[in-house]
Amino acid sequence: MREAVALNLGSKSPSQAEKPVLLTGGNPQIPKGDGDAPVQAYIAAMPGWKSDIGRRLDALIERTVPGVRKAVKWNSPLYGIEGQGWFLGIHCFTKYIKLAFFRGASLQPVPPVESKDKNTRYFHIHEGDRLDEERLARWIKQASQLPGWIP
Repeated sequence: MREAVALNLGSKSPSQAEKPVLLTGGNPQIPKGDGDAPVQAYIAAMPGWKSDIGRRLDALIERTVPGVRKAVKWNSPLYGIEGQGWFLGIHCFTKYIKLAFFRGASLQPVPPVESKDKNTRYFHIHEGDRLDEERLARWIKQASQLPGWIP
């Protein structure tokens, strides 16, 4: 699978394919694609402490929502249910990872960070934060059972 990702990067050498460009704010620039491979490429390219958190989040999502659909679009991993849209997105910023629950206003408790979109709510993870996997799993489970975002 990793070879397919490298081929999508055009004429770059393998060493360049291993190190995606980090966009402003530290978000990895990963080619758009469906499935686990582009998501794993994104996670591997997350800088510093964020990559470990990305692996933990991805594993938690897979455990919580068996058969979850994955893709990378707009340089962000998305998680969804086939035929129902996307329920969660991940994005790296300089000082934190942003989890976007696309129907987060319907979750209990509501994730703490508001969005311009009245339905979307965010949860930020900073370096050194204790990851409350039980709370995240409850949000992920609830979000996966709601109609998702369809771009």
